[in-house]
Amino acid sequence: MRDEIWAEDCGLGPPFEAIEPEALTTPLVFNSPHSGSKYPRRFLEISRLDPLTLRRSEDAFVDELFLRCVALGAPLLRAHFPRAYLDVNREPYELDPRMFEGRLPDFANTRSLRVAAGPGSIPRVVGEAQPIYRQPIGVAEGLSRIEALHHPYHAELAALIERARRNFGLAILIDGHSMPSASPEVSGADIVLGDRYGSSAAGWIVDALETSLSAAGLAVRRNKPYAGGYITETYGQPAAGRHAVQIEINRALYMDERAIRKLPASEALAEALFAAAAALAASASRRNGLRLAAE
Repeated sequence: MRDEIWAEDCGLGPPFEAIEPEALTTPLVFNSPHSGSKYPRRFLEISRLDPLTLRRSEDAFVDELFLRCVALGAPLLRAHFPRAYLDVNREPYELDPRMFEGRLPDFANTRSLRVAAGPGSIPRVVGEAQPIYRQPIGVAEGLSRIEALHHPYHAELAALIERARRNFGLAILIDGHSMPSASPEVSGADIVLGDRYGSSAAGWIVDALETSLSAAGLAVRRNKPYAGGYITETYGQPAAGRHAVQIEINRALYMDERAIRKLPASEALAEALFAAAAALAASASRRNGLRLAAE
């Protein structure tokens, strides 16, 4: 199924892309699902919010913070569609019936806590619970976004992870996000590493990240207030050789949150993230005697 809104706005380009290294040399896979900032014109027209307000739901520039990690020999998958349009860190059919005109299919999950709060796979609100749409949208339009964007994005992510597992014997997904500095729950934290309380990744993986990031002078927490979302839960299966860690970054470290503008300090943060990723890649190689397998 085509997403007509995206397809008709020909200037938007592809909805997501996988940036590949020159050679695959590490089991790491980087993902930035919420840094997309290309807004379809028709979506803006049916929204009651101005573009800057809509952008407050983005994990702006997170893809750029991790971009240099491709040089380690790992791919980076990033969305170009915005989170306010479709959120791939939710179940595909985690939908709020209040925002649709028409009946949702019976298989839709309409009762999750995330739906109740507003941010389902097609979000109803952004920011401080501000409704996105002027009026309910059609069920067919919502389902078309899921079929055209959510499913292909996850198919690509799953393929990258499985390729790493096949080549190296394990895969380590680094799922990049950002957190608003004004949230009381975030106070005092620069980085929150989420491993679903130890269930989505081996301890040595999170240890390697925390040690390196702490050495860079960053205040690191684990799992509170962010333990990992749908992506971490889905792909973090250590017993099957697939590990996933969510990294939440305090936005005040690298951007002007009101203007959504990257700050010069972002360079130092990107270096710290690169160093942590390099330390993790080295640790994986030492522990597993990894060798690049023939594809």
